[in-house]
Amino acid sequence: MTTDGIRALTFDTGGTILDWHSGYVAALRKAGQAHGQDADWHAVANEIRGNVLRRMVNLGEAAPPPYNFDGGHELAVDDALAKHGLDDWTADERASLGAPTTHHLRCWPDFPPVLPKLRQSFICASFTILSYRLIIDTARANGLSWDAVLSCEGIGKYKLLRESYLTAARWLQLEPSECLMVACHNFDLDAARAAGFRTAFVRRPDEWGPSGPPDPEPNPACDVIADDFPGLARALGVAL
Repeated sequence: MTTDGIRALTFDTGGTILDWHSGYVAALRKAGQAHGQDADWHAVANEIRGNVLRRMVNLGEAAPPPYNFDGGHELAVDDALAKHGLDDWTADERASLGAPTTHHLRCWPDFPPVLPKLRQSFICASFTILSYRLIIDTARANGLSWDAVLSCEGIGKYKLLRESYLTAARWLQLEPSECLMVACHNFDLDAARAAGFRTAFVRRPDEWGPSGPPDPEPNPACDVIADDFPGLARALGVAL
């Protein structure tokens, strides 16, 4: 593809950059050990993730949720534990699945070395439904230097609402067509494309653990399809 006109890369962060599944599973397994429980922690982790996405991602709703991602995650944990018969977990055990886990998630290892290279040619911004504090903490934990953090918490409109994408571009003082949305989720990229963004699908085959991602095949309408972040850099003409 040609990179003509692209001035900023806006990154979905929760699954495209951060390995939430491994972090959730480790925290769940540790808490379960206190009760002598050996559940399907992969399934519980995916239940939490699915619950929080349903609570946070606006599919046409006019009003934002009455909480940020951290608040939505807390509710999602309670729902998942109840569904899997883990209601006896204490408040402290439930709390351990919140900020102590989500704010210290590790990056996929192919991203940190590539980000500085991308920043030499493009504005690189986290554009996310995650809370500001979560992005700050995970950036510090992983040694990431974002040019900007564009959280839907501040925008007041959550993906997949068109206004969230238009506001992100406006805050960067760019036209939507000058922004390349980078994600491993078709639903995010499809909404970004509808708002005028260009789009890049980066595969994250392990995002949902052994079960695999729910939408592993990229929409061919994407401008870039890459297997990993070095592949994205090469497609954008960035030397590694």
